[in-house]
Amino acid sequence: MCELFGVSSKKKLLLNDLLREFFSHGVEHPHGWGMAFFYGNAVSLEKQPENSCKSDYLKQRLQAKIEADNMIAHIRLATRGNLEYENTHPFVMRDNQERVWTLAHNGTIFECDALNPFVHMQEGETDSERILSYMISRVNVEQERKNRALTQEERFHLMDEIISKISPENKLNLIFYDGELFYVHTNYKESLFCCHRGEAVVISTRPLDGSLWEELPLNTLFAYRDGKLLYTGTNHGNEFVDSEEKMKLLFLDFANL
Repeated sequence: MCELFGVSSKKKLLLNDLLREFFSHGVEHPHGWGMAFFYGNAVSLEKQPENSCKSDYLKQRLQAKIEADNMIAHIRLATRGNLEYENTHPFVMRDNQERVWTLAHNGTIFECDALNPFVHMQEGETDSERILSYMISRVNVEQERKNRALTQEERFHLMDEIISKISPENKLNLIFYDGELFYVHTNYKESLFCCHRGEAVVISTRPLDGSLWEELPLNTLFAYRDGKLLYTGTNHGNEFVDSEEKMKLLFLDFANL
């Protein structure tokens, strides 16, 4: 299982200690690491398809001050897709109104017909990239239909509909950002936690320090802006539960990497 980290804050936070702890988990998740920082509608993306604990670049990067008001990080334990840059999270795409979307995923899509058309369109091989492709395609259709960019509220409700559609039978822990809204979702117990720090919320797969971390409620999409919760989606009820059959599928996929 991969791990996720993200921040939504009104002011920039110093993140070095949290990120050092987060990326130390690369011992257990050795197949890639990535970070995305946001500057208006632009994204600064740093990622490598290698163990975060062995990356000289990341080691040097963490020695310098890292401050951000919005950012996403990921460490990968591969279940789908080879160990290549194109399969390393986060993924970034632009919609037809030039809004930039960035997504990181922890989980596996076992079955979802809505994502199948994007298999031959993606740059890499991961089901995670297909999730973002599908989201962007839906956004584009709605924007073409309305002949304008979607509002903040319209984007949230569309994402809520999408999550409900693709979550059945799939492990869907997500952090994604559209340049304004910072979206978080989990449907797997004890796999995504939040920590409130003043006017900021920090999200992580595992608690990273001695602060108060709370398990994120299951099966519901949340959207933050500047550290404040703005939208709460519908509880779709599609909790993912491990099964012997799905574990066999994961093992077979991993064996073919």
